[in-house]
Amino acid sequence: MNHHVRLARRPVGKLTTTDLELVEVPVPEPGPGEVLIRNTWLSIDPSIRIRLAETTPDGYLPPLRPGDELSGLALGRVIESRSPDFAVGDLVSHTLGYREYALVGTRVQTIGGYGAPARIDAGELPPQWFLGPLGSAGLTAYVGLFEILAVAPGDTLWVSSAAGAVGALAAQLAHIRGATVIGSVGSPAKVAFLRDELGIPAFDYRDGALPESLAALAPGGIDAYFDNVGGDHLTAALDALRPAGRIALCGAVSGYDGAAPAGPPNLFTMVSKGLRMRGFRAGSFTHLEEPMRREVAGYLADGRLAYRESVFHGIAEAPAALVALLSGATVGKTLCRLAS
Repeated sequence: MNHHVRLARRPVGKLTTTDLELVEVPVPEPGPGEVLIRNTWLSIDPSIRIRLAETTPDGYLPPLRPGDELSGLALGRVIESRSPDFAVGDLVSHTLGYREYALVGTRVQTIGGYGAPARIDAGELPPQWFLGPLGSAGLTAYVGLFEILAVAPGDTLWVSSAAGAVGALAAQLAHIRGATVIGSVGSPAKVAFLRDELGIPAFDYRDGALPESLAALAPGGIDAYFDNVGGDHLTAALDALRPAGRIALCGAVSGYDGAAPAGPPNLFTMVSKGLRMRGFRAGSFTHLEEPMRREVAGYLADGRLAYRESVFHGIAEAPAALVALLSGATVGKTLCRLAS
C-alpha cells in the first residue's frame, strides 16, 4: 500500500497536525511514459502553507482543497519504468513528495518552474543534499545573492530567517564572498547557531524592538537585504538601507501560517533613497544550477560552508515536520526520511 498526506480541512490560524491526514491507497501502476518511484527523502518547505488557504497570490500555484494530496520536492529510486528517460534504480528528483510512492509522468507540475523530474548522480555525496544546499535551497540563496542583489565584497547584508534552509546558506555564501553579514532569527539557540557554528553576527528579533536590534549590529545601515520574512522585517529594512540599497524578496514566512501582516507603511523610502526591490523564484534561474552546485559543493568539501539538517522519520511524521518548521522549531533544512 501507498501512504500519502492530504489536506483534511483548511487551517484556522496556525497549522496543526489535525489539519492534515495520512491516507492509505494502493500503489499505482505506471502507464506509458510513466515511472513508479519509491521516495526516500521529502523536502519540507514553508511555501506549501500558502496553498492550504482558500486563495493563493496571483501567479502562484492554485490552492489545495480538502481531500487533495500535498505535494513538494522529493528524491526517490525508480522501481518500475515505462519511460525511455529513466531506468530502474535511477535516483530522481521530482515534486510528488508527501507520499511513499510517486507515479511520475511527463506532465508533473513544477514549483515555480523548479522540480521537473531529473536524474541525480549523487556520487559519494549524501543524496538529500540535492534537496538542500545542492538543490532548491542552494539555488534560491545563490540567485538571491548574486543575480538579484549582486552582493559584492564590502557590502553590509542583512539576511532574515538566517537559520533556515535558504537563509543559513545565503548568510554563509555572502560571507565567503567578502560581504559583512548580519542574521536575524527567532530564538537564542538560533542566535548561538549562527554566531558559534556559522561565524555570523545575529540577533533574536523577539528580544526587543527589531529596528534597534538591527541598528546595534549595523549602526551605519545596510546595503542589501535578503528577505525571507516580510512584514515588520521588510519595514525595518527599508529604514535601515542606505541610498541605492537593494532588496531581494525571497519569501514572506511571517504571513504564511494564519497571519496577515500589513504591508510596509514606509514604501516611499523606495523613492527617497532610490532603492531597488525585486521578487524572484529559483525556477526562473535553473540555468544557474550547475555553477551553483560547483561552488557550493567546493565550500562544503573544504569546510567553509556548514550545513545543518532537521530530520523527521517516516511518512507519518511529515505533518509534524511541517508544523515544526512553520513554528520555527527546526534549524537548517527540514527533511523527512522514508525507508530506503
